[in-house]
Amino acid sequence: MKISIIGFGAVGQGVAKAIRSTQERLKRKYNLKIDIVAVADSKGAAVKEDGLDPQKLLEVKSEKGTVAYYPDHGHENMDGLQVLEEVEYDCLVEVTPTNIITGEPGKSLITKAMKDGKEVVTSNKGHLSLFYKELVNLAKKHNVNFKFEASVGGAMPIINFAQETLPSSKIESIIGILNGTTNFILSRMTAEGSSYEQTLKEAQELGIAETDPTQDVEGLDAACKSVILANSVLGRECTLDDVEVTGITRITPEAIELAKEDGYHIKLIAEISHDILRVGPRLVKETSPYAVDGTLNMATLRTDLAGEITVIGKGAGSIETASAILTDIINIWKSKQS
Repeated sequence: MKISIIGFGAVGQGVAKAIRSTQERLKRKYNLKIDIVAVADSKGAAVKEDGLDPQKLLEVKSEKGTVAYYPDHGHENMDGLQVLEEVEYDCLVEVTPTNIITGEPGKSLITKAMKDGKEVVTSNKGHLSLFYKELVNLAKKHNVNFKFEASVGGAMPIINFAQETLPSSKIESIIGILNGTTNFILSRMTAEGSSYEQTLKEAQELGIAETDPTQDVEGLDAACKSVILANSVLGRECTLDDVEVTGITRITPEAIELAKEDGYHIKLIAEISHDILRVGPRLVKETSPYAVDGTLNMATLRTDLAGEITVIGKGAGSIETASAILTDIINIWKSKQS
């Protein structure tokens, strides 16, 4: 399978690493050979019809800051849309930065790929939280696969799990922790009694929180993921504007200590049902599945036949997110073989 990776930040590089480390296993187990025929970042692209070397891509990106300097096959100022126009490929892996205002450039890239009859895998929450129905309908119109497991929960399996493992059950609600950064901050505040400001600084120094952490700490990232789950798992038609959102910036050490005294933790909880769509701080029992620490994500799916099922996994990290992207690529490949 020939893939084009548009976006070569942490997640895009994680995809290259995951492909490099699993090549032999994928060939042996699924008879799948993944060739990276194009990669684009913000400064240019690398293109090679018979496949780029994942290790060389990573080295060039690390040393030069852009894949545009890939030996003999680099192109400065070549953008993602140009790549998709000029390169022959089977599947777009779209991992550009999340934009919750316009959904771009991801939306245009995905639209282009689908109209050209290409499969699409994405980790991008922006366009999905704004234009979910439009993009899913476009994929159906052009009879292409559109996979986005990596857009919610990193390595935590939830979308594919709900759609493919629980077809007998009606999923009535999903309640969980969908943002690793805020969970890390709240966990550290609980364990150490530190202030929000101190803990945020620590998270930034560790690379867990972004330099601008607004989307995480204000609950917007979790809200985007809630919209994706509401649409894809519960069948609702909603966008980011439909979510009631409260972040964690006003939570004090005193509030956390009072909760602890009563056997509770404070967590940023997403609640998704057929009539509720909200994200905000809530008290959870310290012995409950919701009391996970660090950057872990978790979600409890309430169903009519199977009762409550809880999934837990790492919600952040380039390799963890890449694992979900690779799973989607494998599933597309398997569907094409049947």
